[in-house]
Amino acid sequence: MQGTIMMPSTDNLFQNSQAATATKIERLAKLYLEGNPAEISDAAIAQFCDWLWGEYQSLPLNIEFSWYERYENVPEMFADIQKNHLWVSGENYDTTLGLNPIYNFIFQAIHDDDHYLTNSDFSLAGEIATYNATAKRAPSLDVQKILYSESVLRPAAYLFLGRAPISKIVFP
Repeated sequence: MQGTIMMPSTDNLFQNSQAATATKIERLAKLYLEGNPAEISDAAIAQFCDWLWGEYQSLPLNIEFSWYERYENVPEMFADIQKNHLWVSGENYDTTLGLNPIYNFIFQAIHDDDHYLTNSDFSLAGEIATYNATAKRAPSLDVQKILYSESVLRPAAYLFLGRAPISKIVFP
């Protein structure tokens, strides 16, 4: 028929969307997995730590460390945050920045709270939304790059591999 436009089925659109997401995950994961560890100045690390400390002090949550307690899904974490509580699992923060471990704990708490504030899940789109919210508050490009490595590239590598990758900070 002349003048008739055939629209793709919703199944095809969904499959195309899934394929595009998988391609994006693979591309970002490879940036992380194949990238060399970044050289970060002492001044940038100090700025990052100072910024993390200030962010941590503004969190309205009772944050507790645990090796064993962890959230299996976003609704479980959100329900806890609504009660002003957040578990931070030790297995979730093992960066190689050479920081005092308290800063890794603080970073994870801030990151998880930003998941809540942006109503975003642990998908790649959720991690990107969380990064965007956090990066807007970052004091410098160096801090934004550290956040990007930890909040977007590393989770993409996790999604791609199906397990935690070797921890490092990369600046692609």
